[in-house]
Amino acid sequence: MKKGVNEKECVEVLETLGKEHLMVCCLYFFQWMRSQEPSLVTPRVFTVLFPLLGRAKMGDKLMVLFRNLPSGKEFRNVRVYNAAISGLLSDGRYEDAWKVYESMETDNVLPDHVTCSIMIIVMRKLGHCAKDAWQFFEKMNKKGVRLGVEVLGALIKSFCVEGLLSEALIIQSEMEKKGVSSNAIVYNTLMDGYCKSNRVKEAEGLFVEMKAKGIKPTAVTFNILMHAYSRRVQPKIVENLLSEMQDFGLKPNANSYTCLISAYGRQKNMSDMAYDVFLKMKKVGIKPTSHSYTAVIHAYSASGWYEKAYAAFENMIREGTRPSIETYTTLLDAFRQAGDTETLMKIWKLMMREKVKGTQVTFNILVDGFAKQGLFMEARDVIFEFGKIGLQPTVMTYNMLMNAYARGGLDSKLPQLLKEMEALKLRPDSITYSTMLYAFVRVRDYKRAFFYHKQMIKNGQVMDINSYRKLRDILDVKAADKNKSDKVALYGAINKKMGIM
Repeated sequence: MKKGVNEKECVEVLETLGKEHLMVCCLYFFQWMRSQEPSLVTPRVFTVLFPLLGRAKMGDKLMVLFRNLPSGKEFRNVRVYNAAISGLLSDGRYEDAWKVYESMETDNVLPDHVTCSIMIIVMRKLGHCAKDAWQFFEKMNKKGVRLGVEVLGALIKSFCVEGLLSEALIIQSEMEKKGVSSNAIVYNTLMDGYCKSNRVKEAEGLFVEMKAKGIKPTAVTFNILMHAYSRRVQPKIVENLLSEMQDFGLKPNANSYTCLISAYGRQKNMSDMAYDVFLKMKKVGIKPTSHSYTAVIHAYSASGWYEKAYAAFENMIREGTRPSIETYTTLLDAFRQAGDTETLMKIWKLMMREKVKGTQVTFNILVDGFAKQGLFMEARDVIFEFGKIGLQPTVMTYNMLMNAYARGGLDSKLPQLLKEMEALKLRPDSITYSTMLYAFVRVRDYKRAFFYHKQMIKNGQVMDINSYRKLRDILDVKAADKNKSDKVALYGAINKKMGIM
């Protein structure tokens, strides 16, 4: 290193190393800077280094450096503390971020609007409610912290996450009266909150409002609306939004096209339209994500084109896109519906080989897929394998097993499954009991049916009126006189629940 290297050049080196993810080199270079006489380490160096360490998931190193900050007064700088808190937030070390904030008071460092906005996010991550965030905001306000759009955005996010949308709008209005104007990020947060609450019309109203105020929508703005209309299976509206997005000079990204693929894919017999959008996305140079491929796989599955769904999955792997757990789950569900247990097993083995951790939904799909085809040993293997990663069967899992056993003529196994549920401290619900009732009535075992009906009532579970109608219809078909007294008793219980005297 040549003599006369200045702080600016050192910071540039740190930033370059950080961009290349060479964090060990970053730390060695920092040590070299610190060893020079005079030291080349300045507050600016820490404001660059701390966020880099956080993004690299090196929060432990960050905390060591923070605790050993040089004693000079210039290092008791709000930007240094903000950088440390921001880095720890990136690393998910929320408790440590809070400790750094608390040390500001000890070290007589006054927080600013950046501190306030970051700490509101930290509070949300720590599980604090929106009311706590508001109280923190008021505390900062009393300390003379300048209000800014970053604070507004963080505060509104806390309220939107809890579904407190009206309160979020009030905060926005009050802040605007104090001269803090909303930006696109604030509107995006509000619109996302309304869309997630299935209040898309209100989100559209905010969209119109932001444009009327001269705030230019971003790609995220359009994607929020497109995702909402995609879930509502309204592809034409998604197409119009995609067109409007381009009119604003914005380039649709993979998320934008995926919304349209998904909108078509959720409709039966529209898989060709979904795939056309997928091809168009690739044609304009946008690389499909795992979400894009998953949407295509779902589109084919919804139309019953299971072979094409699997071909899309193979193309995905061939083109270097790693399937996500959502991809595997969608594909597994397709072959569960198809009743193709061979492919189901093949996908599951691939998933395990690739060390893709399943979810409870994946678990239940596999159990149901195997059990419905009479492969009870395979279904049990799924339960065993998922138990290794801490996923235990739920009431829904057992309901699926019971339904499969009953349809397979193995109604004698149902009481054993009920005992297993009790051993796992799973409380049977009305579906559990109704499955058992249907099974025993179908084989004219009215004694057991009546017994489990009494158990159901005793445990506070009640079937809906349609379930009782179905049960009565089965009873009407099974007109044999066997176990006549139990049959009459069961009729009486059903009529009572249906309000028939």
